[in-house]
Amino acid sequence: MNNKFNIDFVARKKLFFIISIAAIAVSILSSFIFGANLDIQFKGGTILTYIYDGAIDQSQFEADATAALEGIGVTSTVGEDFSSGRNNIQLSLISNSGLTSDKQIALSDAISEKYAANNIELLESSDVSPSSGREFFLKCIVAVLLSFIVLIVYIALRFKNIGGWLAGVCAVTALLHDCIIVYGTFIICHMSINANFMAVVLTILGYSINNTIVIYDRIRENEILFRKKKTKTEIVNMSINQSLTRSVNTSITTIVAMLAVTIVAAVYGVTSIISFSLPMMIGMIAGAYSSVCFTCPLWLTLEDKIGKKPKAKKAKA
Repeated sequence: MNNKFNIDFVARKKLFFIISIAAIAVSILSSFIFGANLDIQFKGGTILTYIYDGAIDQSQFEADATAALEGIGVTSTVGEDFSSGRNNIQLSLISNSGLTSDKQIALSDAISEKYAANNIELLESSDVSPSSGREFFLKCIVAVLLSFIVLIVYIALRFKNIGGWLAGVCAVTALLHDCIIVYGTFIICHMSINANFMAVVLTILGYSINNTIVIYDRIRENEILFRKKKTKTEIVNMSINQSLTRSVNTSITTIVAMLAVTIVAAVYGVTSIISFSLPMMIGMIAGAYSSVCFTCPLWLTLEDKIGKKPKAKKAKA
């Protein structure tokens, strides 16, 4: 196969490692600086649905609802509210316990007085228990950890001639790299950690490991063909360059689609879609980067240090 590219990825590995470490550090530090904003399904609370006449500015409604809550002595956090119809608006009140009926009436009275011209009134209220959200979150974490173990075992068995288990550990390290960057995107963009977060993480894991497996497969084939003609560094660079077009085209297709969805969602103010499409786009970029620039140079570095060493020749008697 003729290479369309001839980029020396291994020679630039220090730069790639610095970029990855910096991205991970920013993502982790942002969690301490801004704090993680857990969604109502993980923290619990109350969802109130109002109907109204005319038009209401959602950001102003959120601010007025926050002021009304403070007025009745409630320390609940106002979460994302969104329009689910022309005259229908929801308000998420995140708290460790639900809002009592007395507090709901007091809040509704305050809002009705503020928006008297819109004839706003409470249509429905429901308490959300955090237990179901936590259970879902824990199941997703367990699924991710199990998938990491399975991937290490699978790669160890399939790619024995290129390090096996070490290649699997490097692939999983790259997946953790992608997950942390997706998490940092949610934190920096002040998005709630909700079901969208888990959906993005699980999707990115699939895309990223697929790219990595393709490159590993190319390294394995080239290792057999050029073992006596090329160094391991040359084989890794050649394999990445041979897979580069496929990796870039696959990623760009999804990134462009997510960009279009993000722009449309931003124009129409659909924040629930933006909290999926924007992190997905960043995660796809991180996944493509880690597969091409991070995983294989890391594997080669570790292979040189702790990989199989040639056995010492026995001295002749």
